[in-house]
Amino acid sequence: MELHITGDPAADKLLSDDAFALLTGMLLDQQVTMESAFAGPEKIRTRIGSISPATVAGYDPEAFVEMFKERPAVHRFPGSMAGRVQALAEAVEHDWDGDATAIWTQGDPDGKEVLKRLKALPGFGEQKAKIFLALLGKQRGLQAEGWREAAGSYGEEGSFLSVADIVDPESLQKVRASKQAAKAAAKASRASKATGS
Repeated sequence: MELHITGDPAADKLLSDDAFALLTGMLLDQQVTMESAFAGPEKIRTRIGSISPATVAGYDPEAFVEMFKERPAVHRFPGSMAGRVQALAEAVEHDWDGDATAIWTQGDPDGKEVLKRLKALPGFGEQKAKIFLALLGKQRGLQAEGWREAAGSYGEEGSFLSVADIVDPESLQKVRASKQAAKAAAKASRASKATGS
């Protein structure tokens, strides 16, 4: 199944074909639009010639940050995010023999185990790991037993809560709307706490 996240055919093809690129896009999905985050791996591949974990991990850190800053920037926080991408590449290279798919396939893990493995990766907290697990299950054919339960609300069919549910422009709009509603609800909750009501 081809992914349709960024609106850029080359970036989407890379995400569809390369598990580490997809993992990197998920890592970058923070304080930028989803399209921009998931277009990041293609920018990296174009600029350094590869998105392989070995190449990324072994790249000179200062040069890697400079490459992140080139316009259009890979991320709005080039210093910290370049470091995180290299740490992720190092973990995949060192712990999974450079094969990102091994994280969710090696030893036939169930959903809980895949979630645990994802949360152990640099830059992957609980929420990011659950969203990525849902993305694997909904769009990458992951068959791990109990993946929907492990992914929580992100794993629910037709939830439109995250990148896991984006398959076309219409679903992108639905996800955007649910994210905006969640932000508005959080803001209202903070405001009521601040006024003590």
